[in-house]
Amino acid sequence: MQAALSGAANASGYPTTAGSPAVRQAAADWINRRSGAEVAPVAVLPTVGSKEFVAWLPTLLGLGPNNRVVIPRIAYPTYAVGAAMVGAEIIATDRPEEVETPSLIWINSPSNPTGAVLSASRLAEIVAYGRSVSALVVSDECYLELGWEVDPVSILHPSVSGASQAGVLGLFSLSKRSNMAGYRFGFAAGDPKVVAALLALRKHLGMMVPAPVQAAAAAALADDSHVAEQRGRYARRRAVLRAALLQAGFTVDHSEAGLYLWATRGEPCWQSVGWFADRGVLVTPGDFYGVAGAQHVRVAMTATDGAVARFAKRLGE
Repeated sequence: MQAALSGAANASGYPTTAGSPAVRQAAADWINRRSGAEVAPVAVLPTVGSKEFVAWLPTLLGLGPNNRVVIPRIAYPTYAVGAAMVGAEIIATDRPEEVETPSLIWINSPSNPTGAVLSASRLAEIVAYGRSVSALVVSDECYLELGWEVDPVSILHPSVSGASQAGVLGLFSLSKRSNMAGYRFGFAAGDPKVVAALLALRKHLGMMVPAPVQAAAAAALADDSHVAEQRGRYARRRAVLRAALLQAGFTVDHSEAGLYLWATRGEPCWQSVGWFADRGVLVTPGDFYGVAGAQHVRVAMTATDGAVARFAKRLGE
């Protein structure tokens, strides 16, 4: 990946917003290989990291105060921030089919922060409802390759979206699977008409991924061996962190996929945050992700092996 980045360093011209043919093909091939879904390269849209797309999608769709945006009940805050930027009504629920006339439905499976994974049948129900009310259903799947107790299914899989990806988008990232957070590369894929409409706007907004980063992304998407190595590393850290949390009296809920453990002792999350801080450990308060997370903390597996070992030692003291 680094060799591809430096090899493409002579990039004095503007990159295309649509992405190079190589990176779009690599993304389409990866989707087919990993998710069992057929997506044409023209239905792939490179993004400047996936968070940028989450934040700006309501704006790019032309939503406003008369629109409803559905987000998960416990969710990364950027879903709500993007909707708030356009003044849309924000409804936090895990039952989007109970919301009348939504315009945009966000799914996050595997979830940040809970690590919960939606089944193919549940995803299909949400997609069917979205189509019935002409709402765009977007599934943020940046943790798709980090399933521990279950194998996450993409919204683009035929068992979910059927023979067509109409009305659905999957959102993917190289930050987690390839340890490329600093490169800022993600991509959306799915409904070709939606991708084309978003591309037409993004061209005028300067939302272009630098050409060297596109080259590095194409190299990353074409290689599966480094993903397996990353998975093994995280699995070992997860085992140490989970055992230490259970030994310290915490319950770990969900957490069947992703890079986090969703832990609780049935107390206010800030009380738990203080308990960890007293031991020199930094965790994220659950209420950062919504009121429903008020008794949980998020423990990340992204620390070094040495730091993870110190975590276990300090929790055991």
